[in-house]
Amino acid sequence: MSRKLVSFDWAMKKILRQKANFVILEGFLTELLKFDVKIEEVLESEANQENEDDKFNRVDLLAKNESGQLILIEVQYSSEIDYFQRMLYGSSKLITEYISKGDSGYKNIKKVYSVNIVYFALGQGEDYVYYGKTEFRGLHKKDDILRPSKRQQEDFGIDTISDIYPEYYILRVNQFNDIAKNSLDEWIYFLKNEEIKSDFKAKGLNEAKETLDIMKLDDKARAIYKRKEENKMYKNSLLYTAKLKGIEEGEKRGVEKGKKEREIEIAKNLLLANMDIEFISKTTGLSVEEIEELRDL
Repeated sequence: MSRKLVSFDWAMKKILRQKANFVILEGFLTELLKFDVKIEEVLESEANQENEDDKFNRVDLLAKNESGQLILIEVQYSSEIDYFQRMLYGSSKLITEYISKGDSGYKNIKKVYSVNIVYFALGQGEDYVYYGKTEFRGLHKKDDILRPSKRQQEDFGIDTISDIYPEYYILRVNQFNDIAKNSLDEWIYFLKNEEIKSDFKAKGLNEAKETLDIMKLDDKARAIYKRKEENKMYKNSLLYTAKLKGIEEGEKRGVEKGKKEREIEIAKNLLLANMDIEFISKTTGLSVEEIEELRDL
């Protein structure tokens, strides 16, 4: 019987940053990226808030492997309509932040991998794992992909032009059907269900099973984790209830004004629940100014 484990986002904050536990992250990234990953260090990232009352249910971890490549792993629970744009912003920011100011030219730009684990319906599609990279294809010859010259291959240590540009992975966890057909699916099963089956063999999962066992946490850590899970359930309940009430009130006011009225009703309910104004703005689409006016009524 499988044991209940701590969620991956909490592990990223509290456990996986320790060098002794790099093997867990290395296993996950090796299964996803399909090449052997050895982490040299975990770097500081701005979204890693220590506040247990993190309104946006978001956490990230920035790792550098032995080749100097940057791997940004982000977990997000709350829906965000401009998430694709933020993926681009995050990778672009890393590139500019980690190029040495003394470098001549752009030779030493860091390769960036952006790994996005989302628990909401991001975009439209039937799969639960998506991959994106940059290629330059001929407009007249569709099968002609632009390649680096021999000199560029030698100087920059690349085989293709896409080796320079960021690569993106999106794991839409809630779309996974819980049937693990391969080692990556075993990891996604853990990400979704917070448990690891006894017959799973993916790299890093055996160590995860031992290290992330809730029952092996000390009393203080277990209490903090329990409070975090209870807070998540409470926030989700508030948001769900607020949306339902907003829809009910909006439907009473007719189709034409319904959308705006629903947003206002949702905002009112979230204000009553003492939720953060910026969070309410992201949730409803109302401006901060509109929400402040509602608060002051």
